[in-house]
Amino acid sequence: MKLLFASLALVALPVMAAEPTLYGRYEYIQLPEIGETFKAKMDTGALTASLSARDIETFTRDGDDWVRFRLGGKGATDKVYEHKVSRISKIKSRSDEDDDKDEASVAKRPVIDLEMCLGKVKRTVEVNLTDRSSFNYPLLIGAKALREFDAAVNPARRYTADKPDC
Repeated sequence: MKLLFASLALVALPVMAAEPTLYGRYEYIQLPEIGETFKAKMDTGALTASLSARDIETFTRDGDDWVRFRLGGKGATDKVYEHKVSRISKIKSRSDEDDDKDEASVAKRPVIDLEMCLGKVKRTVEVNLTDRSSFNYPLLIGAKALREFDAAVNPARRYTADKPDC
């Protein structure tokens, strides 16, 4: 009888989920397909990841949608990258905070699947391409990507992960 109760007690214990890895607000992220490591902002308020790009041009190759672009931001080279498009995202942004106006501009951005290396963890993440040259960080990691990395963010910390090594 004691064995039965002991067994039932073990079954009733809650299953503990693995704790997420804690990262700082800013981390180094390597994009192996691009061959670059970027300082990235970890932004729980953004949904998707964004990479600073310029001269963004979509085209068709063998019946598939592709995008051609150059990296944007300080120190970016003129190297041209081409990547298959996974989808087109529609990003809404309000031009005016006035509640009486319900007008929101919609920007269409090509989204590509890119491998990212954060510390020693490599994941494939959806990344939209947009001009972020006016921002301090050319790469923004949003909530979807943070979930892929099983990450939590401590905004008081910076660069807590080792340099990317995947």
